[in-house]
Amino acid sequence: MPLASWRYGFSESSCSLCGSANTVLVFRAILGGPGAPGRAARALDGEAACYDHPNKRADTACGQCGRYLCRLCAVEFGTEIWCPSCVAARAGPARAANLETSRALYDSIALTAPLASLLVWPLTAVAAPAALVVAIAKWNSPLSLLRRTHWRFVAAIAISLVEIGLWIWAVAYLVARLRSGG
Repeated sequence: MPLASWRYGFSESSCSLCGSANTVLVFRAILGGPGAPGRAARALDGEAACYDHPNKRADTACGQCGRYLCRLCAVEFGTEIWCPSCVAARAGPARAANLETSRALYDSIALTAPLASLLVWPLTAVAAPAALVVAIAKWNSPLSLLRRTHWRFVAAIAISLVEIGLWIWAVAYLVARLRSGG
């Protein structure tokens, strides 16, 4: 799709190869110009250039190794700025940085526990309350590194409440039968 036809916001454009009509959501960063965050300026003669992008002007230097960095390469951790290489190598103070690369999926755990316990139904007496507690306790915790919704928590709560209700009914039924002598 030709970049010249794009405007900030939603733009209608057609594919130059197949001619299909498309709607494109264009952000300022792709167009450049004022207010475009993350765009590194072109390095002019005599200016410091980025270590990884020799044609981009350096805005800062890595606090660990001293490499010059453009706005695209600068990785901020609090008041420190590091280059991507030092962060990847976890060199110096970057070693202490908490780089979260995975997260426990409590919503999936809460949903799987009552469903899996149905295979061995007596386990539902423990799994259903445990899943209910996990779903309620972890409701406000971050779900994933990727965008997810709370539907798994809602389903886990519903299934757990049904299983708990069935256990209460079964126990009450057995107690009533024992009391009636039958």
